[in-house]
Formats: sequence, structure tokens, C-alpha cells
Amino acid sequence: MFEPVIAPSGTLLGLLQRGRGDGTLHALTAPRAEALAALNHCVLSDPRHDWQVENRSLYYARLYLDLHGELDEIERHLFAAEDVLDTCESRTGLALAVLGHLASYGRRDALELLRRYAAHGTNWAWALDELALRDDDAGLRALAAPVLARFSTDAEGEAELATVVRDAFEPRPWRLWAEDSRESIATRVRAAQETGCFDRWQRQMRPTGPRPGWSVRAVFEWAQQGIERGAVLHVPAARCLTAVAGPEDRPEILEAARAGSDGARCTALRYLADGNDPDALDLIEGAVADGSAAVVDAAVDAFERMCSVAAVDRARRWAHRPDVLGAAAGRMLACRGGTKDSDLVLGALREAVRGEGPDAPTLWTLVDGAGRLGIVCAAPVLRHIYRETASSHLRGRAARALAATDPSFPSGFAVECLWDCEESTREIAARHAETGDTRVVEQLRRLAADPAEEDEVQTAVRSRIGPDAPAV
Repeated sequence: MFEPVIAPSGTLLGLLQRGRGDGTLHALTAPRAEALAALNHCVLSDPRHDWQVENRSLYYARLYLDLHGELDEIERHLFAAEDVLDTCESRTGLALAVLGHLASYGRRDALELLRRYAAHGTNWAWALDELALRDDDAGLRALAAPVLARFSTDAEGEAELATVVRDAFEPRPWRLWAEDSRESIATRVRAAQETGCFDRWQRQMRPTGPRPGWSVRAVFEWAQQGIERGAVLHVPAARCLTAVAGPEDRPEILEAARAGSDGARCTALRYLADGNDPDALDLIEGAVADGSAAVVDAAVDAFERMCSVAAVDRARRWAHRPDVLGAAAGRMLACRGGTKDSDLVLGALREAVRGEGPDAPTLWTLVDGAGRLGIVCAAPVLRHIYRETASSHLRGRAARALAATDPSFPSGFAVECLWDCEESTREIAARHAETGDTRVVEQLRRLAADPAEEDEVQTAVRSRIGPDAPAV
């Protein structure tokens, strides 16, 4: 999947791609055709950098409802020839999830479209999961024959069916089909269920990997074998060292951390850091100076996991370094430093934005740290990150940090956050948004009454408009 192209944050398309609350507010005041065109663009060309964790489907579904949007463009997208050529579920996943929410809001056309795609589309399993949550028994039973027809009746087809049944995210359709009145369907699904259960049992009876009886050297060799075949095993290997290593093995582990193979070195560094070994910090510094890329990454990760006072003190010394260890030191101070470290955290935050932009992975920790330490001077940088980042999760973290650092947040960004695509961001807004704006009161009431809204958001809303809450 190609990286999505995100429009500027000041445009309607850019706002909707980011899932910002202002996107909904602008779309409702823009010409309807323009708003629907931007909305369809987002749904058909998923704008998320990480589509597996970022939320957009409920956000877009609500906007379809508000705009009384037709589903013709989604239908064309789902049943285009590309559906057969591009089988990656990310191509259609967002559209199917939007249809699922629309179906739960009573849109019959969305429900029928999901049924058709489950019967004929390539990403049928996703559509079936959406229907499992929203369709009635009769609608699901009608899909049994077309879904089972996808699997041949030879041994290979039955094995594939068993795997699909075993790994199904929503088991309701398969349970219904196992009790189907048509014996040919029920017998086949029950056989697949039994095969899947047997496969799972076999995997449990054949565990792989190291055993507590292994030696330290054997654990290091196992970790190195993982690197040679492209698997990162130093984290489980370090846990295994905890079980097999004794005090007499410390010299061998220290030597591996200094000059061992990449697998052994990564494993030893992780083990020593997790145990707060007195030599761990010096060894980490040495690994960053002369290690391979894999060793450097493992050393930095091991350092950031350390919780000791010595590690925090070392982070204060390293925070000015212009390398990955200096960046890691800034993140450690953001997580574990005190108010005296505010300037160092602020400096790391500003440097990350200047050097890597508003989507830098390091910003997640630094933004949280700015909020935790209440760094008021960080508010301008946090507002910039909030506006510009394409990550809805990072924007939510920026909103949380602004709530702790920016006095203007309740009357500013908190208002638009009530329409944000992330439920955690809507929850922050529900707790902080000033209710002098009539839009705020109306949206709070809508969220409280919406059955699709998350419980945490509705709890926050009720704390503002419930019987025991101050009048809004």
C-alpha cells in the first residue's frame, strides 16, 4: 500500500483526511457537492498512515448521515475490476467499516451493499464481520451458500475453510451456519470447526523456541539464528536469559554485550538493562558508538525501558547529544523526569518538530511528557502539532497535553474535538469544552444519545450534562 498523500491542513480535504472535528464543521457549511466529493475521496482512498489503529469509519459515517450522502461512489469502488486485482484488505476496509456504521444507524442501502459484497467481493470476510454485528439471522443465513461456494470441496479447499473458520474475527455467522437446516451447509461448517479446534490443540502441543534448560550460549545462538532469517528474537531471548542465567554467567553476558554477535549483543543489552545492571548504561553507550543498526536500535530501546534513578541521571547528561541516544534521553525525561527537566523536554520537542516534522514518531512520547510536566511554554508547539499532524492518535495526545498546558484550550481546540474521529479525543473535549457555545451543548447531547458512541465518551458527557452536573 502506498503512503497516502495528505492535503494541506487548511483545506476541507486535508481536515477530513486528518479526521479533525473542524473537518465536519467545515463540511456542513460548504457546498454539499464539494463536501461529498471530499468525503468520498477520503473513504475510497484511505488517508490513514496506520489503518489498523487509527479511527475514521464512525467519523465518516456520521458525516454521510449529516450530508444525506448517497453510496453510489462506494458501490462503484467496491465492485470495480480492481477489487479482483488488488486483494489487500486496506483497499476496501475503510469503506466497509463506514457501511457497517451506516447500517447500524438504519441505512438500509448500506446493509444491502454489505450483503452483496459479502457474497461477491474479494474482501468478503471483512464485510461478513460487519454484518455479524448488525444483520439479523435471516440475512446471515442467506449468505451461507455463496460464502461456502468460495471454497472447493477437495482437501485443500476444506483445509482453507477450516483456517478461515478458526481465525474468524466474528464467529456468529459460522455458529449460525453450523446449525443451518440445510444439512450440506451445517455438516461442512461443523467439520471445519472441529478441524480448526484440532489445529489449535496441535499448535499448543508443539511449542517452539528456547527451554529453561538451555544454556546462556544456546540462548545467544537462538537469537542470532533469528537475525539471520530476518526475525527479531532478542526480546524473548532476554526473557529466557532471566530463567537460565545465574550469577556465574554474568561475565559471559557482559562480554556478549561488548563484542558479541548482533543477536547475542542485542539480547545481552536487553537483559542487563531490564535488570538495572550497573554496567548496562556504559554498555549501551558503547553499543550506540560502534554497533550495527540492529544493535543501536536494541540498545536505545533497552535504555528507554530502564526506570532507575541512575538511568534518569544519565538521560540528563545525554539529552544534548545530537544522535539517537540524545533523542532517547529526551523521551526518557518526558516519561520519568521531573519539573527541573522541563527545559530539556521542551528542547527535545522543538528539535523533533524542526528536524522531523509534525509526524515524527518521537513526538508521541515528548507530547505526553509536555502535558505530564505541565510545560506552559510548549503550548505553541503543541498547537502546531495538533493542526498539522496526519496521525489522529498524535493529535489526540496533543489535545490532552494542551488541556494541561494551554488556558485557551477549553474555548478553542476543545470545541472542535467534540467532532474528532478518535473517541479518546472526544472524551477529552467532553470534559473540557466550554459550554457557552451552543454548538457544544448540542453536540454533547447528540453524543449522549448516540448508541454508536463509546461508553467512556458518554460517561464524560454525562458528567457535564447529567442530573448532578452543573447546568449547561
